[in-house]
Amino acid sequence: MQYDNDKPISGVVVAGLKGGTGKTVISLGIAAAWTNIGIKVAPFKKGPDYIDAGWLAQAAGRPCYNLDTFLCNPLQVQYSFKKNSSFADIALVEGNRGLYDGIDTDGHTSTAEIAKLLNLPILLVLDCTKSTRTMAALLMGCIHFDPHVHIMGVILNQVAGKRHEGKVKDNIERFCNIPVFGSVPKLSADDFPERHMGLIPSAEHALAVQSIESAAKVAKSCIDLDALYKASIKFSTSHTRYEASEEDHKSLIYPLHTNYPLVSSDDKPVIGIIRDSAFQFYYPDNLEILEEKGAILKFISPLTQTHIPDVDAIYMGGGFPETHAAQLAENISFRNELKALASKGLPIYAECGGLIFLGKSLTLKNVNTDETLVYPMADILPLSFGLSPRPVGHGYTEVKVVNKNPFFALGQTIRGHEFRYSHIINIDYREDEMAFAMVRGKGIISKKDGFFKNNVFGTYTHILASSTPSWAESIIKKALEHKKLNSSILH
Repeated sequence: MQYDNDKPISGVVVAGLKGGTGKTVISLGIAAAWTNIGIKVAPFKKGPDYIDAGWLAQAAGRPCYNLDTFLCNPLQVQYSFKKNSSFADIALVEGNRGLYDGIDTDGHTSTAEIAKLLNLPILLVLDCTKSTRTMAALLMGCIHFDPHVHIMGVILNQVAGKRHEGKVKDNIERFCNIPVFGSVPKLSADDFPERHMGLIPSAEHALAVQSIESAAKVAKSCIDLDALYKASIKFSTSHTRYEASEEDHKSLIYPLHTNYPLVSSDDKPVIGIIRDSAFQFYYPDNLEILEEKGAILKFISPLTQTHIPDVDAIYMGGGFPETHAAQLAENISFRNELKALASKGLPIYAECGGLIFLGKSLTLKNVNTDETLVYPMADILPLSFGLSPRPVGHGYTEVKVVNKNPFFALGQTIRGHEFRYSHIINIDYREDEMAFAMVRGKGIISKKDGFFKNNVFGTYTHILASSTPSWAESIIKKALEHKKLNSSILH
């Protein structure tokens, strides 16, 4: 897809002073409310995140893309933003954690860094719980902390009535000279139930549509959406855009335009995508690049299908298989077919939740009865898993490929992320069966990740294909090899 590099893209970054300030619900409400009146919204999520991105996609009625300056070069981030918002009237980027929070004291990977890189203004969500004048002081600190970050206005959240709202608003307008675009009262937890470290996946929430409608209704009644839209448009037309440095170009390992096909239209491999409410963590970039490079995607569910259709490779994303463990275990025919296909050399690439399904078993404890339950999985890789009450691995990862394997070149360095509650109970492996040495992150065991046997590869490291396009090329090449082998056997 081509885009006009000189066309200014209007947008806004919704940020907070910390995680849990309500920016996700407010972002959803704004995106849905704008969409409802015919404004084309391009949704984005700053950082590696599947859950918030899934909700934003549903609110805007189109895919939500992730923008991350740890995983990607600045030019790649810019390219993704421009490419995926070229159709839109306005882009909405939801930040993460606090506005200036990054991986170091220079603020690298922060929401503020993304806003500067993309030349977008900040809409700051302030959690006003038990606070009035202090909110103005905190806001003033954010305004002056980095003069290149433009905070164009705020949303007051968790306000306790008109008197509370008035005190906070008066102080902000007097001392900060910044508009207050709206005030939102405390919302019911029933509207947006949470799990783990954020909102539960929208695909698991039966009332997802109703929740987004509720958020849109709140945004419409509590936020001046017209003023916010006009302020965002005005900013984009009156500010200069970011210019890439020579260092940005030098550090660009992979080309920006990677959508060339690897195969002819008559030789397209079929790649099965295991996707349902148990396995739903897929970046749109990853699926799109597989198609752009010539693959046909076929979606498969081990929750609803007892047999696996004809495919030349399988990609299993992450998710929450623990919430569907009984159903996955009961689907014996699917598990047996997957194991049989793996033994015949079918290329399988699995991340996190997909890795669990490739293992021998998943052990869970019934919180009501304290009973321990062991659920059989596909028994393809010799690992057994349990579940911990807190994250076992969480954050960015960086791995070096140290062993020859089906999908990555020796010596290659890959950046990704991990987020898991599962832990290893038992594992049987050789050192040369772990493709990755962890430079950063936890991995499967002893700072190693990327467990593989034959053409089966399982890892806790999630990757974003736009920063590692060799991943898609490898899957397609392995799929073509398998397709050719099967064709020769049949003939």
